[in-house]
Amino acid sequence: MAELQKIRIDKWLWAVRIYKSRSLAAEACGAGKIKIDGESVKAAHPLKVNTILIISKEGDKLKLNVIKLIDKRVSAPLATLCYEDITPPEEKDKLRFPGVFYEVRDKGSGRPTKKERREIDRFKEED
Repeated sequence: MAELQKIRIDKWLWAVRIYKSRSLAAEACGAGKIKIDGESVKAAHPLKVNTILIISKEGDKLKLNVIKLIDKRVSAPLATLCYEDITPPEEKDKLRFPGVFYEVRDKGSGRPTKKERREIDRFKEED
């Protein structure tokens, strides 16, 4: 089989498992969540090797360098060989430690009392 020179961007995003379906990849393109050189691209945009993609997905920003073009969906280990993740470290840290924290109470302890709630509020204000 001959090496691909160009492929639709939505088809490639689906093939390398960035999106679960091709229609979701096309919707992301239509919504302006896929960018090349700072410009939003349409689903039919031809993708070439060594293109840098910026993908906004579920509040995260991924930066990928296209290494290989494929048009058939492959397993996850093979898919990762088709691109290089060049997402900046600060973005990756944001993914690992999201800014949402919540309290955990022992099972069966019920809702906090008024006194416990005040203590919780004071503790939170110290941070």
